[in-house]
Amino acid sequence: MNVEIWSDVVCPWCSIGTRRFETAVEQLRDEADIEIVFRPYQLDPTASPGKSAPVKDAYAKKFGGPERAEQIIGHVTSVAAEEGLEFHMEKALRANTLLAHRLLWLAEASGHQYALKERLLQAYFVDGLDVGDPDVLADCAGEVGMPRDGALAFLHSDDGVAEVQQQLRFAAEAEITAVPTFVIDGRWAVPGAQDPDTFVTVIRRLLAKREG
Repeated sequence: MNVEIWSDVVCPWCSIGTRRFETAVEQLRDEADIEIVFRPYQLDPTASPGKSAPVKDAYAKKFGGPERAEQIIGHVTSVAAEEGLEFHMEKALRANTLLAHRLLWLAEASGHQYALKERLLQAYFVDGLDVGDPDVLADCAGEVGMPRDGALAFLHSDDGVAEVQQQLRFAAEAEITAVPTFVIDGRWAVPGAQDPDTFVTVIRRLLAKREG
């Protein structure tokens, strides 16, 4: 069973939703062979390439001020902790994520995509690194077993740009407007950071339909 997770590396609910989905996959390990592929989505495609800013400032601007931003950050940090995830969003840097998505596209072919996605989420939510910086991204690639110099050269080229842009357009045409969205076998879409039991129920129903 193939599951495409449409998400962004600066999306807290994407990190939480992926962790919950991982829990569901573990529960189903004896019932289904589930292959996960990450697909691109940009929460803020208008973010300036090459620039970053504290996410708390971006949240304050978007959600109505610093106090509301602190409330939102506190809430998602608390929910993440319930899933065993450590967030330090007080030092997170919002950046344009197109380069990160291109690198994830490259990593899919070499089998490093899942590990790279986890590393990029840590870079953003825990380490306070700029995930729009080619050198930071290349470092992350090297840490998961990809050639760092090759990753950096790739990011400084135009390789993968057209392919990632095509996937972003597909998401828009498929009316994927919220992330994470889990697309199962290219037919069934489950939006949002659902609890593990919901994912388990959906997948079991789809398995039953296959057998029927």
